[in-house]
Amino acid sequence: MKLSKLDSASVIAIQQCMAVKQNEKVLVITDEIKREIGYSLYSNAVRLGFKSLLVEMKSGKINGEEPSEEIAHLMGKFDVVFIPTAKSLTHTDARRNASKKGARIATFPGITKEVMIRGLNADYKKISKLSIKLANVLEKGNEIKVTAPAGTDITFKIKGRKAIASKGLFHKKGESGNLPTGETFLAPVEGTSNGVFVVDGSMAGLGLIKNATIKIEVKNGYATKISGGSTANRLRKMLDSVGKNARNIAEFGIGTNDSAKLSGILLEDEKVLGTVHIALGNNISMGGNVNVPIHLDGVIKMPTIYLDGKKIMSNGKLLVV
Repeated sequence: MKLSKLDSASVIAIQQCMAVKQNEKVLVITDEIKREIGYSLYSNAVRLGFKSLLVEMKSGKINGEEPSEEIAHLMGKFDVVFIPTAKSLTHTDARRNASKKGARIATFPGITKEVMIRGLNADYKKISKLSIKLANVLEKGNEIKVTAPAGTDITFKIKGRKAIASKGLFHKKGESGNLPTGETFLAPVEGTSNGVFVVDGSMAGLGLIKNATIKIEVKNGYATKISGGSTANRLRKMLDSVGKNARNIAEFGIGTNDSAKLSGILLEDEKVLGTVHIALGNNISMGGNVNVPIHLDGVIKMPTIYLDGKKIMSNGKLLVV
């Protein structure tokens, strides 16, 4: 039987990225929007001989919204959990609790067939090596400054924060991350971010930035002013529905996947080599202290990164290789 490109990508996710073992149980959680991808992961897990369960829930309203108690309970009962959904469950208590119980979890927020096929045919050994190297570099630093042609100029402290390499290979108990993946990220120290970042690539929940960029002014760790037309208005509404902590500067990440391209699907966009992303909202998943039911990333093109005054990326070109 000749596999479709989507089925082949699912097999890579199961066998290579998660390295599912013969005695392990697999759970696939999907929704009505991403049903086709969920079924591909489930049916291929069954075909490969794994005990598997497929559960479909109603799509959430925003990234970071908690699933039902029943779904959260199920997640902790399986060895490997795949979550292809329209809205992200990555930064939820349900995911964190299941990880603590030892489940290996791959989330696919906003995944499309095209992104699945393109992103999962990347060289994950190469991505893993670069992501880990970057994490080691960042962990030695105290402060980061980011500038970019569209107007980004922001600094924040990172001393004491663990840098996480999302490398696409989740083989140990409790490991989790996105698929497709390829990024190194951390939580800036709360209250230390100051300056401005201008989102000119894409924004979670809003897609590609085509006309007006989103300008986000930051003071003492919070986004104080958001401007940039109707897209900025939509972002403000999403944040204001949650409260002040939704405006926390939650994450700084660097893309490490050279197969990814800007597509309007944040899952892929934040992984693009040559970009960085800054997120608002929840950072507790990455060692921070802010736990709110929202996490929204904005992608910045052609960035220059300074770590303690030393340039480690110049106009989108990594100097750490």
